[in-house]
Amino acid sequence: MNSKTEVSAGGVVYKKENDTTFWLIAKHSGYHQWGLPKGLVEKDEELEATALREVQEETGIKAKIIQQIPEPESYVYSHNGKRIFKTVHYFLMEYVTGNIEDHDWETEEVLWVDFDRAKFLLHYEGAKTTLQKAYDILIQF
Repeated sequence: MNSKTEVSAGGVVYKKENDTTFWLIAKHSGYHQWGLPKGLVEKDEELEATALREVQEETGIKAKIIQQIPEPESYVYSHNGKRIFKTVHYFLMEYVTGNIEDHDWETEEVLWVDFDRAKFLLHYEGAKTTLQKAYDILIQF
């Protein structure tokens, strides 16, 4: 089986309303599972720029980076007879502006949910682990 590597970047976005912190999750229109917004790093694009762009495209939300989340997510999957070795670099981000109704075609639905609901809805263990890391960073502030 042929193989290739892919590098993506994305964001774990939060916003605070009153005493509650909400987290941004997105349901992918291709595989219909809840995840965190992310996408491929384009040629000559920095990880931070990719993460901000992908969050805005997939969710309609503009955010600012607080800090990179340590230890990127890595996994392997198959697509069209190729084995893909993927690394995703995530950033903790704070909501700035935007509307979740303004997402692009790649996303079926976008929600702001509390931490427990986000952890329940996220489909992949890697996304759940990344959310937990973001939460742990945020509570240190």
